[in-house]
Amino acid sequence: MKFNFLKKEKIEVTNYEGAKAYMMTPAEELYSAVVTTGLSNITYEKGNDRLERIQSLIQKNDPEFVAKLAVYARKEMYLRSIPLVLVTELAKEASGTDLVSKTIDGVIQRADEITELLAYYQMANKRTETKKLNRLSKQIQKGLVKSFNKFDEYQFAKYNRKTEVTFKDALFLVHPKAKDENQQTIFNKIVYNMLEVPYTWEVELSVLGQKKFTNETEKKEAFKNKWEELIFSNKLGYMAMLRNLRNILEAEVSPEAMSKVCSYLSDERAVSHSKQLPFRFLAAYRELKKIDSPYLSSVWNALEEAIVASAQNIKGFGFNTSVVIAADVSGSMQKSVSPKSKVLLYDIGLLMSMILQSKCQNVVTGIFGDRWLRVPMPKQGILNNVDTFYKREGEVGYSTNGYLVIEDLIKRKETVDKVMLFTDTQMWDINGTKNSLEDSWNRYKAIAPEAKLYIFDLAGYGRQPIDIKRNDVYLIAGWSDKIFDILDALEDQKSAIEMIEKVVL
Repeated sequence: MKFNFLKKEKIEVTNYEGAKAYMMTPAEELYSAVVTTGLSNITYEKGNDRLERIQSLIQKNDPEFVAKLAVYARKEMYLRSIPLVLVTELAKEASGTDLVSKTIDGVIQRADEITELLAYYQMANKRTETKKLNRLSKQIQKGLVKSFNKFDEYQFAKYNRKTEVTFKDALFLVHPKAKDENQQTIFNKIVYNMLEVPYTWEVELSVLGQKKFTNETEKKEAFKNKWEELIFSNKLGYMAMLRNLRNILEAEVSPEAMSKVCSYLSDERAVSHSKQLPFRFLAAYRELKKIDSPYLSSVWNALEEAIVASAQNIKGFGFNTSVVIAADVSGSMQKSVSPKSKVLLYDIGLLMSMILQSKCQNVVTGIFGDRWLRVPMPKQGILNNVDTFYKREGEVGYSTNGYLVIEDLIKRKETVDKVMLFTDTQMWDINGTKNSLEDSWNRYKAIAPEAKLYIFDLAGYGRQPIDIKRNDVYLIAGWSDKIFDILDALEDQKSAIEMIEKVVL
């Protein structure tokens, strides 16, 4: 996002490495923390600390901005948990209006988000038992009433699990009024636990897994047939297929089934509809490196086509615009994006940089740690490029000397239009020479007065390595390919905050 500050005084602090940094405004810091968080432990900030900081920032922001940010995070950034946190915390600050209920209507996009919201509400308000949720915020109740009428029996049944708060609990707490007779029948089925078991890959494989087989050959054949049935039934969703590629290949399904899998994975409409975060494709790509299959090359190619399709609306830069793209491979970036994920912040930085690199015609790419290393990469094979970079990260060490990217340009007397750093923003100078990104950038501007610096914040710690009150420096936060929409908006002099302000509740 582009920051245009009205206040003239500088708010200088230090980052987690002790280097000079600058504070964001409350709106900017909340935005950054929200779009980069999975509420999981990260190198400099534990999950609960992040949550506490978000709660504190909500109190410092205008309630309507918080509401719009929650909807933006859910609909535009495809985040699920953090919008529920925002709307629940908002209920503490915005009573007496319909702001919370309207926000819930925008945030709840999946049936299980009803129960997830109530589970977080229970925790956030220290209600130790579900039955104590009966003192529910009236605005949350009003919003959930509308949410209950969004979903059909299949959607309720698909997510009908024995969780802390069940659909039955939610129904008794919220007391929704059915929109018609059919909806009332569904509510009755929820009450009496009579929802029809849905045909999903989880249910089908679970049932098959409980069956006893006479030998391994029979079991293997049964699972092969079941995977083929799921593939040809068109009931295996895009996310499910991505997550189960290894299982499908190991089941040795038919050539016809594999052809359908590859076609579906690379189908532009399917990719667009699935709304997958880019790193999901990388996770699937990496998982397949552990197996041996004659179809492996075809599946990898389908995944490459898929990520290209996911990035097709991203605007790049032509031959007339020179770009430097630098990925942070420091130690603090070697942290998973969530407790269950094998994808690191490091991977996110490399992936985002390679997606952007594929869209630029006049580009220098590289990695920085103790030192800055230029590594030319082909435009094709985004996922393969990420893995190629991954194998080289040890070559530059594990510090965060981002200023060396700029120093290299100064040394070469090389004028470029845009410098882009993909980082957790915890930059410092290991050599203790008082060098900083800000100092280097100020000197570079004397050489290239039209140059612009873009810092892609992949962690959202709320500290910036440079004074971004100037119009030639921008900070963009997030993991989604939507951050490139913000980059595009900057070319039109619009900011992420301005985009959020335009959200209609």
